[in-house]
Amino acid sequence: MQVIETLAEGLKREIKVIIPAKDMEQRMNERLADVKDKVRINGFRPGKVPTSHVKKMYGKSIMAELVNEIIRDKPSAILSERGEKSATQPEIVMTEDEKEAEKILSAQADLEFTLSYEIIPAIELKSVDGIKVTREVVEVSEDEINEQILKIAESARTFETKKGKAAEGDRVTMDYLGKVDGEAFDGGKDEDAELVIGSNRFIPGFEDQLVGLKAGDEKVITVNFPADYPAANLAGKEATFDITVKEVAAPAASEINDELATKLGVESVEKLKEIVRGQIESQYGNVTRQKVKRQILDQLDALYKFESPSKLVDAEFENIWRQINTDLAQSGKTFADEDTTEEAAREEYRALAERRVRLGLVLSEIGEKAGIEVTEEEMQRSLFAQLQQFPGQEKQILDFFRNTPGAAASLRAPIFEEKVIDKLLAEVSVTDKKVSKEELLADDAEEGETSAKKAAPKKKAAAKAEDAAEGEEAAPKKKAAPKKKAAEGDAE
Repeated sequence: MQVIETLAEGLKREIKVIIPAKDMEQRMNERLADVKDKVRINGFRPGKVPTSHVKKMYGKSIMAELVNEIIRDKPSAILSERGEKSATQPEIVMTEDEKEAEKILSAQADLEFTLSYEIIPAIELKSVDGIKVTREVVEVSEDEINEQILKIAESARTFETKKGKAAEGDRVTMDYLGKVDGEAFDGGKDEDAELVIGSNRFIPGFEDQLVGLKAGDEKVITVNFPADYPAANLAGKEATFDITVKEVAAPAASEINDELATKLGVESVEKLKEIVRGQIESQYGNVTRQKVKRQILDQLDALYKFESPSKLVDAEFENIWRQINTDLAQSGKTFADEDTTEEAAREEYRALAERRVRLGLVLSEIGEKAGIEVTEEEMQRSLFAQLQQFPGQEKQILDFFRNTPGAAASLRAPIFEEKVIDKLLAEVSVTDKKVSKEELLADDAEEGETSAKKAAPKKKAAAKAEDAAEGEEAAPKKKAAPKKKAAEGDAE
């Protein structure tokens, strides 16, 4: 077998492989000798079938098997011998000429094929001693815990019918009929609908116009559907709603005590506070984690500069670009609305894709050298978390991960990356800094994107492109109106 390098340009490689016809014929004859002792052909005793007859009957099919085996196994063996790793599955090209193929199967011509691939560049790991990060820490106050408990209590609160006018926080029970251009529209009608004024469940302007109404009142409310409303036939349209108020009820006072805790399924108020504190700390901890992680990635980005495999960058860019265009379509905006152009956006997000691929390779090398592995238990937990996000769709999700090549890698990759970040956090210099929750949650443009610059749509898509290790799915849609967004839930 001859292995000839025909291209070595940057990370691109092209290898020509030639296996002489005599070698292929020898392999075929060895396989035929094995078949001869097993084949059963009428008119011949077992093991006595002439080799020439076996070759005539099975020669080409055996040769086709040999060719498939070589195409399947040789590329990885060749790369291993060369000490190279391919960034993607090597592209294999062989003759498509039927006459040439016939000669190869008849052992009258050499088997030739070409491997084209990009190598993963060799990465020399550098010291992380100079990496310094600031870990922002928020102290959770008793007031914040109580505030959160009262918000949670809203789901269990009771209402008492009142005779007066509806005010902020009151629950209004009503019938309504929505119309656009005088015509009722699908999903715009409901009876005995309950709405707490101030819950912001309905489209902007709707709830405000309920203030001051009392049981028995009728009113026509005029509102405008948002331009980004999910139902395209209603987006941006002016609508009227014929309202009949059937009841106004005021919320019963909520007190943080053991009775409330029991209502919420907890044995005591102290236990409830403990649970809520843990939830708040976890939420802040996730934000802190992302900020610390981004600081590490930024400094790794400065440490490592090398050419990334273009096919990996292309694939990453396509993922980002698809999200960008989805976000633009959903918001009804254009690149011009975001003070940029499609060309400029492509350039900026191409840079982001290159950065993500490069840092991914660096983290992979760090993890590999450190012997970091993802356990089966960790994979199962990640899969279970996916199933919890989409109740009722468990079977489809399981089938997806079982039947889709590479799907399991989408579970493994974020787990592996977080374990590498944990390793780095144990090695770099970390300084804790106490901050307020406002400071921690501040929308910092530089933190919203880690690309060198920004393009459209600036905050939402870039943050997703940079941070999301797993994709986001849209929530199942509910009826169109008059709720603010069809994808939002009804919980009060």
